[in-house]
Amino acid sequence: MCGRVSGGSPGACGDVDRSGYELYQMWPVCQDLPGRSYQGDPMKDNYDIIVVGAGPAGSIAAKTAAEKGLSVLLIEKRQEIGDPVRCAEGVSKLALKKHIEPDPRWICADMKGSRIFSPDGTSIQMAEEIAGGEVGYVLERKIFDRALAYESAKAGAEVMVKTRATGLIIENGSVCGIKAMHLGEEYDIRSKIVIGADGMESKVGRWAGIDTSLKPSDMETCVQYLMSGVNIDQEYCQFYVGKKIAPCGYIWIFPKGGNMANVGIGILGSESGEKRAVDYLNEFVKEKLPEASIIEIDYGGVPVSGTVERTIANGLMLIGDAARQSDPVTGGGIINAMEAGEIAGEVAYNAILANDVSTRSLQEYEDRWRATIGKAIDNGLIVKDTFVKFTDEDLNSLAHSLKGVNFNKMSLIDLLYALFKANKKLLWDLRVLFKNVVKNELDM
Repeated sequence: MCGRVSGGSPGACGDVDRSGYELYQMWPVCQDLPGRSYQGDPMKDNYDIIVVGAGPAGSIAAKTAAEKGLSVLLIEKRQEIGDPVRCAEGVSKLALKKHIEPDPRWICADMKGSRIFSPDGTSIQMAEEIAGGEVGYVLERKIFDRALAYESAKAGAEVMVKTRATGLIIENGSVCGIKAMHLGEEYDIRSKIVIGADGMESKVGRWAGIDTSLKPSDMETCVQYLMSGVNIDQEYCQFYVGKKIAPCGYIWIFPKGGNMANVGIGILGSESGEKRAVDYLNEFVKEKLPEASIIEIDYGGVPVSGTVERTIANGLMLIGDAARQSDPVTGGGIINAMEAGEIAGEVAYNAILANDVSTRSLQEYEDRWRATIGKAIDNGLIVKDTFVKFTDEDLNSLAHSLKGVNFNKMSLIDLLYALFKANKKLLWDLRVLFKNVVKNELDM
């Protein structure tokens, strides 16, 4: 029996009736859904689409394809979708609303903007609209991810947890299913298309011959504490930059309602040696939040490499972190993952309808995501490669140059251009971002 859910209000995650949380824990056994999303019966041995990984990318892909009438299997290797949490949980409101109606059960805080602190303590305050794709709502990912999977099941997808892909079925050069392990049993499950949404550690792409390898400098190593007793302004995310506190990365504080917050760090893997990310974070917490208490710890990695050379093979597409679709500057990837998932679901439907799942047909996915989120990722890589070279003195100089700028009336590109004009020598590598708007002034 599914039962009813009592709602809460944004900004009070800790006060929300936990029946909402329980529902999303219980939904795999609710049998009133079109898709068989419970664990009682064995899987079928054939589907139109198999999606490997039930994060935001995989769930949106499964939902999109199932809504179009395709038979879809969504598998997740862990026993609980959304756990462990792998990110700061911030997301843009407008972008999120394109994919799912905001629900107070999984919204912990409603942000007005962000504050960025340079190494000398200079603060820059930005409105939500230009603060980046991670500022808007702060989510409760353990509930949010389950809500997305629930929506895919409601659309008709079958969802199986504790189900791990162990290989691909490849015949005549085309992917036509997966080998899977579920509760100790091995299965061969065939499909017309496999969608790999299995995260940064993705094996699906490698099995299909796609190079998804990462150098240490292409990934952020991250540690995050969920902390209580964090007494900060609950309407603003905080970011701290500087070589001494977070080399080639940053520290974040994302409020989660009441006196709770996600406090985390991401630094380039190439900067992690004797002193690790967790050591930098502990130093920060000791100095800035001495009265706060750690109640949960999460470790993980995020690709900040820019896009891979290709994300398709015959019968296969990669989406989300598996396709390196996260923002190279912030490491954020929820919205990009959902966008890519939707495109992949639509392209899968078109390809199956045309009875052609070769790369020629799936190229539509490659072209569409690269023309949209791909462009933003490419630009972000330029920004990241520029900013990782900066010393603490450079970062202080940039912050000082923005004094008196009204951030409530400019776009992100306007902000970067304001920085560029005031620091042309320091930011010369960014000139390519503005060449279409300011070619005369830049003398290019």
